[in-house]
Amino acid sequence: MTTLPPYPLRFRPLIKQRIWGGNRLRTLLGKPATEQNSDAESWEVVDHGDDQSIVQNGPLAGKALADLVRQHATWLLGKEATGAAFPLLLKYLDCNRVLSVQVHPDDTYAARMDPPDLGKTEAWYVVAAEPDSLIYAGLKRGVGRQELAKAVAEGQTDSVLHSFHPAAGDCVFIPAGTVHALGEGLVIAEIQQSSDTTFRLFDWNRVGDDGQPRPLHIERSLDVSDYVAGPIAPRHADRSKTGWQSLVRCDKFVLRSLERGEAEIAGDDQFHLLTCPRGGATLRWPSQTLSLRRGESVLLPAAMPSCNVTLQDGDSTLLAADPGVTDSV
Repeated sequence: MTTLPPYPLRFRPLIKQRIWGGNRLRTLLGKPATEQNSDAESWEVVDHGDDQSIVQNGPLAGKALADLVRQHATWLLGKEATGAAFPLLLKYLDCNRVLSVQVHPDDTYAARMDPPDLGKTEAWYVVAAEPDSLIYAGLKRGVGRQELAKAVAEGQTDSVLHSFHPAAGDCVFIPAGTVHALGEGLVIAEIQQSSDTTFRLFDWNRVGDDGQPRPLHIERSLDVSDYVAGPIAPRHADRSKTGWQSLVRCDKFVLRSLERGEAEIAGDDQFHLLTCPRGGATLRWPSQTLSLRRGESVLLPAAMPSCNVTLQDGDSTLLAADPGVTDSV
């Protein structure tokens, strides 16, 4: 049996159209052009049912990510190998218009659905933001189920949501159960559980492409919403520090950023997702190099040896998404 050499996996992005999308996935991040002007999401790495990332390089070219999980689990996932689907989904979003107010269930609730799915905990990294852009993250203090239901019924959902004006470089952690919405004028890098389960609570009274209001899931949203956590504040990396900085640590994933200089990654028997939301970076491992431009992503399999990553310049940022940990903060 031929031993599969370890190497970074590149995938062709899956472009998703939504009524709130625009054209900045291609103009800002260099994603493949489509005939639409509503390119909303670029799924960089995904293994979720029919939505599959296809390898574009090396001896595994043409293989779907699900095939790798089944056929090369130890090579790909190392100590995380469980036989299940690849656990994370990496994407970019162009929020040309405000997204619906929504909430995602946790694993327990999602497992009881038909068909069952994972819950959805996620984190956002703000790539670009207009001065008047808003992020809605969490309920205001004192808002319970009754207050939220009343605001939804009166068409004033945003009045009970915590909101703030984000800036490029902000990170926002959205655990399952957090009521949230991304506002107009944002470009976002997102890491999440491999799930597509979303309950829509409010859609700003707009209609879809068919001229009809998009479906709402009010009772389900009220059932899974977190009425305890309260407002969610943005997190920030220190642009003056070298080396990896932790942005999010939870049981679903760890999100780190490299803002200056160089650092090491891989060689630890677990997978790592890398994406470059601004600038560029170079990845080096024994006798080989790989360059990442803005908007490009790779999956480092667990079999990869230790690699050196170097930023292109002082305006570059590299994000790394790793398997979750139990000592979350």
